[in-house]
Amino acid sequence: MGIKNLMKLLAKEAPDCYKETEPKSYLGHKIAIDASMQLYQFMVMVRSGGGTGGVASQLTNEHGEVTSHIQGFLFRTISLMEKGIKPVFVFDGKPPEFKSGELEKRRAMKAKAEAEKAAAEKRLQEGEGDAAENIEQINRMAKRNVKVTKEHNEDVKALLRLMGLPVVEAPCEAEAQCAELAKHGKVFATATEDMDALTFQTPVLLRRLTYAEIKKMPVYEISYAKMMSGLGLTREQFVDLCILCGCDYAGSIRGVGPSNALKLIKEHKTLEKVVAAVESRAKAEKYPIPPEFKSERLDQIRALFNAPEVTPAASVDLKFGNPDVAGLRNFLVNEKSFNADRVEKAIERLQKSKKVGSQRRMDSFFKVMAKPGGFTKLGKRKDTKKGKNGKKKKPRGVSRR
Repeated sequence: MGIKNLMKLLAKEAPDCYKETEPKSYLGHKIAIDASMQLYQFMVMVRSGGGTGGVASQLTNEHGEVTSHIQGFLFRTISLMEKGIKPVFVFDGKPPEFKSGELEKRRAMKAKAEAEKAAAEKRLQEGEGDAAENIEQINRMAKRNVKVTKEHNEDVKALLRLMGLPVVEAPCEAEAQCAELAKHGKVFATATEDMDALTFQTPVLLRRLTYAEIKKMPVYEISYAKMMSGLGLTREQFVDLCILCGCDYAGSIRGVGPSNALKLIKEHKTLEKVVAAVESRAKAEKYPIPPEFKSERLDQIRALFNAPEVTPAASVDLKFGNPDVAGLRNFLVNEKSFNADRVEKAIERLQKSKKVGSQRRMDSFFKVMAKPGGFTKLGKRKDTKKGKNGKKKKPRGVSRR
């Protein structure tokens, strides 16, 4: 889940902290990617059928084993590498104890989705109701009930290692481990959709990096330093703000949205004082404050953000090597029953992507923009001069390609 509505708050209160870019802007950069979130997304989105109004299902091989996650990681990772990105995939470890409430809530939602899916399947089988509506309900509920197993994780780790990429197994939360690597210069940024990577103090957060090309959406690059400056908060106050907005470790206070949360934190300075102020309201009895906001658990939640359980960056060795072509071919074709021709094409792409230069292009250092006075660098307009014929000359040294 991350932090509820934090991106909307930043767009309103600290718009200078983020900018729109594209994946190729990160040529030569190592990027820590939240693999666990990617894995879940592929299990949900990589499906067969359903495109012509039929019931969709996860991809499986001839043995009935799910392969959606393997296909998703194989081709998406190659696509990133073809743009010169050096992906470092980080996997979740054990969940924090305080996340148990959120996990239980998710389990309940999955159970409900499974029941609704079964009901729609029964209606479809018995010819009750509108068939198209039943199929749509089946597909929607199937996505909500996706389960990621230990075996799925191990499949992807094996694939990535055979591709010659480093795999990092976090002791706890993947986003926290990504932030640890970024804070100590092991990688340039953290790529995830969970905004709590900022609460873990990643210097740079990239959203949409792994699916921007397919969905034709820009990548959002968010600067932690600019965010803090724009919000006008201390580190401690920002953590309190994130907890107040709603996170995986605590509930939320009824009637306190992100904008109101920021206003309250700025006014009262600490979350304890905010809770006291909110509790004094007339509707406090009708909408009671969750108990974690009024106990020692609050400091324990803060500690999860301020001192998360991670492997120190100095102990993480990020080795990029050549792909094990024979091993990759055996894993995909012989073990997972992928089409041999398609695998050979993927291997060819992978080998070519390894040759993409690591030296950054000149336009990654200078932002080139079209302006009325000619092309400019860093947004500064170059004056133009007139020649003898009265026509404007091109600025010296600037191409008009």
